[in-house]
Amino acid sequence: MSWRFSRSGGPGGQSVNTTDSRVSVSYDLARSEALSPVLRERALRRLAERLVDGVLTVTASDHRSQLANRRAALARLTALVEDATAPPPKPRRPTRRTKGAHQRRLEEKKRRGDTKRLRQPPS
Repeated sequence: MSWRFSRSGGPGGQSVNTTDSRVSVSYDLARSEALSPVLRERALRRLAERLVDGVLTVTASDHRSQLANRRAALARLTALVEDATAPPPKPRRPTRRTKGAHQRRLEEKKRRGDTKRLRQPPS
């Protein structure tokens, strides 16, 4: 991981012009050995649009202090990597309506159609 600091445009009054409170943290996902090869491939595939040469960069400038922005950026990066490495959801098991539910649905449609038909002027 590498950190970069710059001037933030967020809250802070006059100190915005003098302090480097914006934080950018970059994580080389493609060469990271912290993740197993399976998890790394999954993360690279899911985060492909956010990566530049295999590096994921997150920026935070919400707070006035650099330390708070560091924590925010690290939390965002952690959340992104956790979501990207999560296992895929289980496939949905197809289900069918019960006979009673099917019957009730058709009866309600019939009732609704009758109501609308009765509202029309006689032809």
